[in-house]
Amino acid sequence: MQGARAQNAPPAIVSASYRTDIPAFYTRWLLGRLEAGFCRVASPYGGAPYEVSLRPGAVAGFVFWTRNLGPLLPHLEEVAARAPFAVQFTLTAYPRALEAGVIEPEAALGQLRALGRRWGGRAAVWRYDPVLLSTLTPPSWHRANVARLAAALGGLVDEVVLSFVQPYRKTARNLAAAARRHGFAWRDPPDGEKRELLHDLAGIAAEYGMKASLCTQPTLLAPGLAEARCIDADRLSDLAGRAIAAREKGNRPGCRCAESRDIGAYDSCAQGCAYCYAVASPAAARRRLKAQDPAGPFLIAPAPDAAS
Repeated sequence: MQGARAQNAPPAIVSASYRTDIPAFYTRWLLGRLEAGFCRVASPYGGAPYEVSLRPGAVAGFVFWTRNLGPLLPHLEEVAARAPFAVQFTLTAYPRALEAGVIEPEAALGQLRALGRRWGGRAAVWRYDPVLLSTLTPPSWHRANVARLAAALGGLVDEVVLSFVQPYRKTARNLAAAARRHGFAWRDPPDGEKRELLHDLAGIAAEYGMKASLCTQPTLLAPGLAEARCIDADRLSDLAGRAIAAREKGNRPGCRCAESRDIGAYDSCAQGCAYCYAVASPAAARRRLKAQDPAGPFLIAPAPDAAS
């Protein structure tokens, strides 16, 4: 019955994925699931696993979230033949103590240039998030860093998404461990200081023709900042050349995203970012990546008693 419901559902936007980096680590799995026409997802909130149809006509559009589009870049024609896509591309260029495994900024910029040349300036959104204040990355560092990156990205993207780090318990724990290991300190500043820095970063982005938006932090909105819609039906419509309708249905309070179905899994990204909200244990994420079955229906297979 579940498969029948999936086949009869209206076309859905597929998010791949705010829970992990599918283009960087799981492109082989994704291409296999496109060929199969479906994938299965273990709900991170409990309950039975569910199926997401990936058949032609069942997907209204794809939104990819990544720090390394390289493995998927040669296959985007195949993706686009099924549905339009947009890329949420995170590029922060932080010190290695904060993001141990990400590709070099110049490699990321090269991927964005290749994406823009083939698919146009609406295909990618630059994410400079989360903003983390530390002894390695004080406010003045962020201003200079954003100015340097925005200068390189001018004309390639039309939007930058900003947010401040959310110090969830697991995030604070991983940041504290990295701080001890690498000898730095980090802090969660008061809202007024956050707004001031966000306002400055938005102004820098505007100098290079970019709209600045803020992801799911409405209390930090400042002049020059719009509310982000990371799953953006209007952007997908522009890319498709036709209207793609989707109601607003955010993932948490303050989220302005369009309704989507995410096909990823938490605790499976091996980028090694100390501030990541999606990874409780970097070592466990690396183990899950190593054990992943690229031919399986799940990105990360749940325990046997939960997979039925």
